[in-house]
Amino acid sequence: MPLAVYMLGLSVFALGTSEFMLSGLLPPIADDMNVSIPRAGLLISAFAIGMVVGAPLLAVATLRLPRKTTLIALISVFGLGQAAGALAPSYEILFASRVVSALACAGFWAVGAAVAIAMVPMTSRARAMAVMIGGLSIANVLGVPAGAFLGEHLGWRSAFWAVGAASAVALVGVVTLIPRIPLPERRPRLKRELSIYRDRQVWLSIAITALAAGGVFCAFSYLAPLLTDVAGLADGWVPTVLALFGIGALIGTTIGGRVADAHLFGVLLSGIAASTVLLAALALFAGSPVAVIALSFLLGVSAFYTAPALNARMFNVAGAAPTLAGATTTAAFNLGNTGGPWLGGTVIDADLGFASTAWAGAAMTVVAIALVAVSLRLHSRSRLVTGSAADPRGAAADVAEHA
Repeated sequence: MPLAVYMLGLSVFALGTSEFMLSGLLPPIADDMNVSIPRAGLLISAFAIGMVVGAPLLAVATLRLPRKTTLIALISVFGLGQAAGALAPSYEILFASRVVSALACAGFWAVGAAVAIAMVPMTSRARAMAVMIGGLSIANVLGVPAGAFLGEHLGWRSAFWAVGAASAVALVGVVTLIPRIPLPERRPRLKRELSIYRDRQVWLSIAITALAAGGVFCAFSYLAPLLTDVAGLADGWVPTVLALFGIGALIGTTIGGRVADAHLFGVLLSGIAASTVLLAALALFAGSPVAVIALSFLLGVSAFYTAPALNARMFNVAGAAPTLAGATTTAAFNLGNTGGPWLGGTVIDADLGFASTAWAGAAMTVVAIALVAVSLRLHSRSRLVTGSAADPRGAAADVAEHA
């Protein structure tokens, strides 16, 4: 695996910390800004909305620009967005800073994923994406709990300053370690890139990714109040449980990245099914501190076990447009990260309680499983039709291998 791929993973650490650290900062932000916890939760959705819009928009806008220069510009804007958030005097300005940061984050993810995929053979795509997602997992292990710790002891703004500092370090790494990726001799054509959206498998991949991510983050976004108000744990437990989720995420990413290249649909079905069971268990046993702690760890494993497969699947069905494929995957994940917290906030506002967010998340993942089954059926049918003229047994074997 090229060193540059690991550098991209380290950069993602800063991006991921900012994206998910609000899960442990919602109560102090709500108090400081004089808003409800569900409204503070919309800051998570604001970031996700920025990612949804920014990923394809910036992918198209930078399609013909040098890759390294684009990455440098985007990580710089992201760092400035963190500083703006730390200085925000009102909820509205904090909301705007989250959207700006998310736009830069989305562009970095889209371009960075395309660069990582370009540097490895097709049989190593899931592993390359696992390295980048590994940065996200480490963010959940170290960055998110550290943000919660800083928020508890030094105020929530200190967490934003810390991410700004991490972004500066990432900028130095991108400048010094990412090689200059030459643009293809044949300049990318927007019309050709956009043609991937005619494929129904692309739309199925978008929906599966959004629902799988949204189901988990419907509950995860409100994990802090669930831990304290429902399970009865002290505030000091929040960083610890977030760290356990992150450790589970790192384990899941490592396993999923090694298995997904050979058994992509098997990983998708087993991982999303496991998340569904764990979310239901979280709703049922939300009042038990031991159960909630254990389930938070396992949910991190199952959620991130599927992430490399979700990424690799999109690049497989949209290989003709690698930049837009990366952007589309980023947008799909964040459609889930937008819809999940919104749905969670809706059920909380309906006085159904914090534990109800896990039931709502499980409903989303059940739909995701059904769509994976549809996608697998279409994939199997196309493989058999394509290979029947030459070697039907070889086509069937290929389908069985990927399942």
